Amino acid sequence: MEKAVVFDMDGILFDTENLYIQCWTQLAEEAQIENIVPVLKECTGTNEKKTHEIIKAHYGEDFDVEYYHRKAKANFIKHIEQYGMPMKPGVHELLSYLKEEGYKIGLASSTKLEMVKAHLKHAGIEHYFQVIVGGDMVKESKPNPEIYLIACQQLGVNPKETIAIEDSLNGIRAAFNAGMKPIMVPDIVAPTKEIEGMLHQKLESLIMVRDFLKTTTV
Repeated sequence: MEKAVVFDMDGILFDTENLYIQCWTQLAEEAQIENIVPVLKECTGTNEKKTHEIIKAHYGEDFDVEYYHRKAKANFIKHIEQYGMPMKPGVHELLSYLKEEGYKIGLASSTKLEMVKAHLKHAGIEHYFQVIVGGDMVKESKPNPEIYLIACQQLGVNPKETIAIEDSLNGIRAAFNAGMKPIMVPDIVAPTKEIEGMLHQKLESLIMVRDFLKTTTV
């Protein structure tokens, strides 16, 4: 049996979901858009198309989500260029451990592939990943399992023997529906009862994930 782990990116490797919400919140305050934070939390783990659908469902079809998305994205990129990628604690330690132990390592992110690769390169960790699947490479966004099934197929591993590391509810649903072993490291959303029933494990940090894998036969 080959050991394999497939990571989500935003909220797991990088603290980008909090940053994205900050950028949107600033715009919402200026434009007097109410209750944007819970709406954005509902969007975690989904791709851009699904995010736009969710926002319009809350604010109406006439809401110019494309305009605000462009402005939020510009502020997001500006922040990263100025301050660097906001890394989650334990990223290097976990990835180094997995590489040393011979794990196959993949990434399945709802973010577009071009931006995923740019983020990984900016952080200097792109060399760890043998397979990278972006949100624009699939027909259906998480919670659909398609993105994880593709990542496992490209890695040449059985989903049932593969760990998925996720922070979002939609991401956990996608990994579970793919037949994988989901480990949740909560970021901005806590697991619900439904999600808890899907989890292989819930851990509070990537360091704890590393320590768990050191003492567990997956």
